[in-house]
Amino acid sequence: MPVPFEALIPYGIILAMFGATGAGLSKFRNWQNGGKRARRSLDQWDRQMMDRDRRLTGFLRGQSDAPLAPAGFELNNPWRVEKRFV
Repeated sequence: MPVPFEALIPYGIILAMFGATGAGLSKFRNWQNGGKRARRSLDQWDRQMMDRDRRLTGFLRGQSDAPLAPAGFELNNPWRVEKRFV
């Protein structure tokens, strides 16, 4: 017994919505990473270098080949210190 095509329309809509959502999330992740592929299995060194790159360039995945750091970078300390109470 054949299935009427009207019964397949909701499945097509659901499939289209899943495809649009996946494409939108992929595009957003690509935009968020500056057009680069997402990084996988990051260790502490990678995170530290990404934080340094963010402080140097203002962008998490940005990298700079300038031999000198920008002005103000010497005051940009990545170490988090706790406030001492007296």
